[in-house]
Amino acid sequence: MGSRIIELMTPFTGSTRKADESDTENGMPLTAANEGCRDLIARLQNAPHSADRQPERGGLRCAVAFGAAFLAVTLGACTVNTPRASSSNAVANTTAPQQLSNVAVASQATETALQRAPTAKTKVALLLPLSKTGQTAEIAKGLKQAGELALFEFRDSGLQLVVKDTAGTPEGATAAADAALAAGAEIIIGPLFASSVKAVSAVTVPRGVPVVAFSNNETVAGNGVYLLSFQARQEVDRAVAHAVGLGKRRFAALIPDTAYGKVLDRAFQQAVARHGGQILVSKTYPPGANGMLETSQELFEKVAGADELGAPVDAVFVPGDQATLPTLGPIVTYTKIDTSRVALIGDGGWDYRGLGRIKAFRGGIYAAPDPRGWTAFSQKYVSTYGSAPPRVASFAYDGVAIAAALASRGSGGERFQASRITAPAGFAGVDGPVRFLANGLSERGLAVLSVTEYGTQVVAPAPSTFAQQVQSTAAVRPRPSTDASPVTSIFQQ
Repeated sequence: MGSRIIELMTPFTGSTRKADESDTENGMPLTAANEGCRDLIARLQNAPHSADRQPERGGLRCAVAFGAAFLAVTLGACTVNTPRASSSNAVANTTAPQQLSNVAVASQATETALQRAPTAKTKVALLLPLSKTGQTAEIAKGLKQAGELALFEFRDSGLQLVVKDTAGTPEGATAAADAALAAGAEIIIGPLFASSVKAVSAVTVPRGVPVVAFSNNETVAGNGVYLLSFQARQEVDRAVAHAVGLGKRRFAALIPDTAYGKVLDRAFQQAVARHGGQILVSKTYPPGANGMLETSQELFEKVAGADELGAPVDAVFVPGDQATLPTLGPIVTYTKIDTSRVALIGDGGWDYRGLGRIKAFRGGIYAAPDPRGWTAFSQKYVSTYGSAPPRVASFAYDGVAIAAALASRGSGGERFQASRITAPAGFAGVDGPVRFLANGLSERGLAVLSVTEYGTQVVAPAPSTFAQQVQSTAAVRPRPSTDASPVTSIFQQ
């Protein structure tokens, strides 16, 4: 169960029961209070059958009425909608239930279940652009379902999930935050876009309510806003550190001339300087195929010819994604760069299925979470909902699970204090260890992956703790280079 979030200092154990897909906002809220009814209904439905029988796939609404008046009143309000359940993890309790042949046994089970349910609920808001259209709507749906999955896996924490629609706009985000706080939310998970995060913080900061957001725009972090997203700064630093550890110290770069490209460029310059390398040449290209082709061919030809000039480039930073890399790959091949010697380095945008089909990028490296955690989470998500999750779905799962871990360790206002959110040990989640810094940014334990024809392979494992990450980084850090001046002049011509 590699997807589980725990506090590393004091492990948090939750249930592995599959989630119910019910309305968290308009109807019966997703809380642990309904678990007693749900458990009893499941027992009654399955009583005549084998204990190994798994729940049926698909949504299921159950209204169970018993002849006895007490049971009818007790269970009449229980409405359950069950998503797909995997055959390997459908129920947490493997003890075969005895057949419930009379009302007295059922009544006893109901009373026990209701006694087990927590009386106090910690309200956690999940803010998403649910009413947007197209790809954003699909991402929002995936985030919502991942959050619900976490809620039920940690149902013993006593959380109640309050889902609000931001409409993908700052105005909608403001209204959603107002509604969430009015409903009693003690922490907000989301929203997705930077403009929405900024709008939400204007509502939450005066109230002292923390926000764990999904934006990767570092400018919105801080003052009670924490970013759970993957951040370019750390991805680039990890990849560059690994390359330098392999003896790659002379770098070139081809970076898109966009707002995010500027973030990547700054991160790359800082990483190379930090690890004792040198940037020999760096070029940016405007959005669009024409600008990309001309600029990239010019840079790659210089890199290819640098060997003959006696000033070889060791590595080229080529951030991109499935929209740009298929265009850049043939140019690398055309200019005859020897990628067995010149390492191609990517960013998190390289982390997509099918990159290995582009021969030029095979052997290239980039930093990302260890894929095993995401694979396990994806399988669980598919078995529950019947479709593949968007890559950012792990943010919502981890956000809700972090809230569950924090809620289980405190009470009242102390549950989500900044000192607890920023605990140095951090949390372990779907994508490996993560911790929040006082400035609102996050640090992750990242692996280094190498592109292969059929996928990727881990060439440097992700650290399991942050102490291990510091040690591994220090081990590969070389002394600064002092022989760069003659080489630099070649690329300034």
